[in-house]
Amino acid sequence: MDQRIEHSYLPIRGLKLHIAHIGKGEAATLLFVHGFPEVWYSWRHQMIAAAAAGFRAIALDFPGYGLSEPPADLTQASWQGLMNDLLAILDSLSIPKVFLVAKDFGVKPAYDLALCHPDHVCGIVSLGVPPLVESLSFSGLPEGFYIHRWREPGRAEADFGRFDTRRILRTIYILFSRSEIPVAKQGQEIMDLADESTPMPQWFTEEDLSAYTDLYEKSGLMTAIQIPYRTKAAKAEGANPRFEMPMFVIMGQKDYILKFPALKEYMSSEKLKEIAPDYGITYIPEGSHFVQEQFPDLVNQLVIDFVSKHA
Repeated sequence: MDQRIEHSYLPIRGLKLHIAHIGKGEAATLLFVHGFPEVWYSWRHQMIAAAAAGFRAIALDFPGYGLSEPPADLTQASWQGLMNDLLAILDSLSIPKVFLVAKDFGVKPAYDLALCHPDHVCGIVSLGVPPLVESLSFSGLPEGFYIHRWREPGRAEADFGRFDTRRILRTIYILFSRSEIPVAKQGQEIMDLADESTPMPQWFTEEDLSAYTDLYEKSGLMTAIQIPYRTKAAKAEGANPRFEMPMFVIMGQKDYILKFPALKEYMSSEKLKEIAPDYGITYIPEGSHFVQEQFPDLVNQLVIDFVSKHA
């Protein structure tokens, strides 16, 4: 891991929340918000580039991820709590406004923060998910769809329980890097969709896998799947009906998410323009779900250009 990135712990909601940080730039602060199966490490390339461009970069581990403590009672975990974590980080570090950079399920608390506390947000860069005021449905996807499977109590526990942490993360990175939606057949589990002979993506190294394995061996995986897969995503209380700040979306053209029926319909609808009037999007032709790790230099430049324009 890059020694230039520093690490600290903040007391947030009674838990020790881990943040990675680099850069002292006063022009702008970027708060990076991870998804699953990611942690702060997922943003390492962007953090270093942001600091080199003169910005301050901070990436958190959500509770139960990586180096952050898990909540004592998983049933109390909530999307509202994740948004409050982001807000508490800003308060703890005396940061009045930030640019949010988020992906995967991390866009939900990031978007909630922007809608509920727009005075704290300069702009948003999201990866893989367009501006949303309410969550999209997964209707139209089969029973073997990975989110349907992992929502089922005990299903992921039994599936993951057959393998060690390294093998689980290796399989998830392989599956989520494909252009096809991960769907298991009847009598098959999600972890059966790849095996030891299945090659990892070329851009994902053994060193990267070891880094993720070390962090998830500390936190475990069951807490990590609670929020994105087993906690209902309700509309945030007090949320504005539209985004008042500039937004920029980076999509991998081969991200399997683009095949979600509800997303395909939404992306071509007028509602998107209504809720995000200052919104732009770019597609990276060979980009996968993990486009920020796959094409770091390109994503770095896109993020820095957006922040520089609006700082």
